[in-house]
Amino acid sequence: MAQLGRPRSFDRTEAIDEAMLLFWRYGYEATSLARLKEAIGGGITAPSFYAAFGSKEQLFKEVVDRYMATHGRVNDSLFDETLAPREAIATALLRSARMQCDEQLPKGCLVALGTLGSYADDENGVALPLRQARARTREGLQSCVRRGIARGDLAEGTDASALASLFEGFLLGISPMARDGVPLRVIEGAIAQVMKLWDSNVPTARGESPQR
Repeated sequence: MAQLGRPRSFDRTEAIDEAMLLFWRYGYEATSLARLKEAIGGGITAPSFYAAFGSKEQLFKEVVDRYMATHGRVNDSLFDETLAPREAIATALLRSARMQCDEQLPKGCLVALGTLGSYADDENGVALPLRQARARTREGLQSCVRRGIARGDLAEGTDASALASLFEGFLLGISPMARDGVPLRVIEGAIAQVMKLWDSNVPTARGESPQR
């Protein structure tokens, strides 16, 4: 008797990568099972899909993990304490913008756009992994600002939460700009401008030369 299950040509890692591109391009709600099966290929059937991934929601959670381990690492500089805090933030913004505008990838950021319209009160719902990813980035930004204050790069009275939130808001705003076709050079110019928010909080006595 023939063994039931996934087709022999099914490759789970490749399937997750294909699903990632779909969820990234269309979002969770608009990515149907039919689209997923077509992208995964290999003649995968609905029973084989559910046997492999459990559900569309569970596959999405795996996709987010994959994204954060690959493309989502553009924000890793926020956690690199060998970098000066200002440099860490500027590097994360620039790397994120370049990734989001990459012609070889869906435009924008999966973490920012993947579950728009899908928010619910369920703490274990489909939006949870993206909320967690955004919370990680938020903490990274706040940590950089706090570190900047501790090093004397920023004035002691700097509101760490407020300044970090400004950078986070700009970072999230890159996604719709990338989707709308705003040129990368324009976004990079905007990053140079937004970093002046940091410079405006440098202690007066130190002028424009923060500690490195």
